[in-house]
Amino acid sequence: MTRSTPGVALVVGATGISGQTICRQLVADGWDVHGLSRQQSLPVDGVTAVQADLLDPDQLTERLRGIAPEAVFLTAWMKQDSEDENIRVNSEILRNVFAALEPQRSVRHVALMTGLKHYLGPFEDYGTAVMAETPFHESEPRLDNKNFYYAQEDELFAAAERMGFTWSVHRAHTIFGFAVGNAMNMALTLSVYATLCKESGRPFVFPGSKTQWNGLVDVTDANLLAEQMVWASTAAEGRDEAFNIANGDVFRWRWLWPQVAAHFDIEPVGFDGEARPLDGRMDSAESEWRAIAEKYDLVESDVNRLASWWHTDSDLGRDIECLTDMTKSRKAGFLGFRSTPDSFASAVEQYREAKIIP
Repeated sequence: MTRSTPGVALVVGATGISGQTICRQLVADGWDVHGLSRQQSLPVDGVTAVQADLLDPDQLTERLRGIAPEAVFLTAWMKQDSEDENIRVNSEILRNVFAALEPQRSVRHVALMTGLKHYLGPFEDYGTAVMAETPFHESEPRLDNKNFYYAQEDELFAAAERMGFTWSVHRAHTIFGFAVGNAMNMALTLSVYATLCKESGRPFVFPGSKTQWNGLVDVTDANLLAEQMVWASTAAEGRDEAFNIANGDVFRWRWLWPQVAAHFDIEPVGFDGEARPLDGRMDSAESEWRAIAEKYDLVESDVNRLASWWHTDSDLGRDIECLTDMTKSRKAGFLGFRSTPDSFASAVEQYREAKIIP
């Protein structure tokens, strides 16, 4: 497959921020795109919706029958209460997808999205277990602790050997981007937080740790992630490789926070001596957002469908450095990059145009 001859693509987790963005990229490139999720319809035009429960192998086999995708993009995961359960459930997702597709003998490449917990360890081990040296390189050996990303990779490798497809793994950092109906997006969560602060008059306080406020960090633009995953599915240099994917610039939150505040015409307040997690401080957000949605005629009045306080807290609350190396990807020929301030600004503009934030 090359970019000049796109074929049939299947996006697993098509309603997530990454899945929606990959769908848009594939449609723009001329692919015949099928989006798999638990929803009957998808928020991306030009994508055929495939509704199925990823944990129901019989239903999955029935709904995928006859699609015959050449490229598969895996972006779905389900958060569980422990890493043992994360491993069990998220491994099962991949096994079920591969089992449903294997009889069709059509798959040529599978791109799996994971993340920097590959180097940091799972949520429950942040700051307590051994982590890889920063900046993170793809050549780092796996950590000794349990990690569902490792289990997913093993499922991918086993299926590739059995089914004869090539693979790629894409390790993203915190994602900025535009998606409808998905809350695991720091750009939208911070936009909702900033809006609540402006409307209520409360201070726009940085919620994270001193380390994140002062230290170097990077993030991943969702469009850049999509570009890399599609590139890997069509370029020989992308086959059977794992790649980090981050914007290519680095920043300190103490530098970016005032720029975030400026988009909402509010005063920024930096790290004030201790972390101020959003989860717990946003107890009144549901009623406040309903009033904001009515005031500005917004399309979504349920703040829980827009903001994921715990997810943003987990990234901004780290007491460890988190920085990614992009050399391997560049040497392989993927030269895409994003400016992080521009990435955030673009997301805010799209959310405003879609009447999701005022």
